[in-house]
Amino acid sequence: MKSYARNKRGMTLVEVITAVGIFVLIIGAVFTFETNIFSYNTSVTSSYQVAQDSQRILKTMLTELRESAPSATGAYALDTVGSTTLSFYSDVNNDGLTEQITYSLIGNTLYRASISPSGTPYTYPSANQSTTTLLTNVRNGTTTPVFEYFDTNYTGTSSPLTQPVTATSVRLIRITVILDTDPTKSPVPITYTTEVNLRNLKSNL
Repeated sequence: MKSYARNKRGMTLVEVITAVGIFVLIIGAVFTFETNIFSYNTSVTSSYQVAQDSQRILKTMLTELRESAPSATGAYALDTVGSTTLSFYSDVNNDGLTEQITYSLIGNTLYRASISPSGTPYTYPSANQSTTTLLTNVRNGTTTPVFEYFDTNYTGTSSPLTQPVTATSVRLIRITVILDTDPTKSPVPITYTTEVNLRNLKSNL
């Protein structure tokens, strides 16, 4: 009888605490795993959206640059040719007048500013400027220029012109942007690079 009673006894307090502890650890591990999976999926989805937006924006930039032309005042087609700032003239709205377009990286954001000419004779007043955000989370830093410039000697592998660049020497522009929505999480940064010939300035390129 004593042996039967001993086999029928319930769990001790220590066994209950141990079982609860193991259960809590399992639940915690499952929750952490699901949280990480959700976070990763969110990051991947965000990166995919960024990739689509970036390709669309870069395509627009190429179109505007390809049609660069002298300003309404007669100024040269390229105004500022810096590593993080590029200013030029292009008839982006097909109204017969060239707007002044400026792309500039400030911090981690790439902006586009547009100024329409007005007055007699034409000028480009700052009051006419409109600014929009093109890309955020740009991670070029100080080592990767957004804009690089090449002259008529460019063969496809030669080095870009050294800053400061003479605007009248430029025939091709390379645009590079490194994007990362969250540097602390996967996936890794994505680099987009494209090149554009300046159609109205084209010679041997």
